[in-house]
Amino acid sequence: MKHTTLSTAIALISGIAIFGAAQAANKEPIQPIVAAKVTNPALVELGKKLYFDPRLSKSGFISCNSCHNLSMGGTDNIPTSIGDKWQQGPINAPTVLNSSLNVAQFWDGRASDLKAQAGGPIANPGEMGFSHTLAVGMLQSIPGYVAEFKKAFGNDTVDIEKVTKAIAAFEETLVTPNSRFDKYLKGDKKAITKDELAGYQLFKDTGCIACHNGPAVGGNSFQKFGVVEAYKGDSKAEGRAAVTGKDADRFNFKVPTLRNVEMTYPYFHDGAANTLPEAVNTMARIQLGKTFTADENAKVVAFLKTLTGDQPSFKLPILPPSSDATPRPTPFEKK
Repeated sequence: MKHTTLSTAIALISGIAIFGAAQAANKEPIQPIVAAKVTNPALVELGKKLYFDPRLSKSGFISCNSCHNLSMGGTDNIPTSIGDKWQQGPINAPTVLNSSLNVAQFWDGRASDLKAQAGGPIANPGEMGFSHTLAVGMLQSIPGYVAEFKKAFGNDTVDIEKVTKAIAAFEETLVTPNSRFDKYLKGDKKAITKDELAGYQLFKDTGCIACHNGPAVGGNSFQKFGVVEAYKGDSKAEGRAAVTGKDADRFNFKVPTLRNVEMTYPYFHDGAANTLPEAVNTMARIQLGKTFTADENAKVVAFLKTLTGDQPSFKLPILPPSSDATPRPTPFEKK
């Protein structure tokens, strides 16, 4: 996947073209979220347990849910996540909610899908700090998990491919339909207020819609962060999405989804914007060369809050007990 300055320009033009075509066809450039369909409940249930299980980390304290907390909009609400041995990560954790709608995973798109993404944090020394071999060995040592893998896959073999497939299957269910804006799109014109509708019109007229479109209101393209004006944020996070290795591509990122955006603060790849009004003003200025008035900003923010949908609802899993009762070291103890 190449994210060059030229491709960024092409993507931006394409986004504008999508908006123009939608307008010409009298269709909205944003589509409602569709509820997830579960075809293998056993696989999803296994994936849910793996998602919440901290034993997939070296310390035994970090799970997928630690950085992508499902009670906090699918993120952790801090600028950059805390990993193994209390290491502070280099980049903001994107929300896992509606992530199945993304064109690729991670800010730099280095994982093509959720399955490819799921194995990364487990083996990352700065995140969960484990290894795939040790993680699989741990799961194989737990009879309850072996039985769960057999139920989900038809055999009791445990490997990292099955682990990541199960986690991805669970994550694919984490969609958030039925937002007030979705209800508006489906014909309920009273679902949003006059100011919220005015904010949506500003969102379109100003050009935000060129990148933030589709069901996820983003997540379907890569763009240069700082098109009109250079972005001045956290220098530690600069260029983390430069998959091409070229200096000109340092600020090319996957456009984040704006679904549930009121819950997923702080904003941007470096978590430098603490509030939605701040993020909206920054994006308007550096991406579009626009300065919003306080009233315009408030209306756009009001629109963005209508994108909050039904949050995932399920019973927390009861994790299979370990057969090995040997205490695991805490993060405070020397290994």
